[in-house]
Amino acid sequence: MSVLDVAAAACLLTGAVLALSAGAGLMRFRNTLDRMHAGTKPQVLSVLLVLLAMWLREPTLWLAGPLLIVGVSQVITVSVAAYVIARAAHRRRAPEDDDGTALPPDHSPAPGRERR
Repeated sequence: MSVLDVAAAACLLTGAVLALSAGAGLMRFRNTLDRMHAGTKPQVLSVLLVLLAMWLREPTLWLAGPLLIVGVSQVITVSVAAYVIARAAHRRRAPEDDDGTALPPDHSPAPGRERR
């Protein structure tokens, strides 16, 4: 077992623990902004660590290109998604106890128009 294998195993295990903590944070936190933070910060680092572990297992330039593209895409898309979610939650002015998953209130139909 080489030094690169040990480093790859350490990156893979750390990434798995961070992904587990992101999932636990999504279940634990109550409001939208807290869940957004828990779902984005450790998740991005965990994906990057798993990609690094993949590269350390087979360190070639042929493999580095696609892994780099995936890592950069992950960082960009998660940042944009977090921004959009935060903006929507801020515009909606969600109360502190809102978990962000509630359905809108059921509106009654206009008089003379029944639902089918």
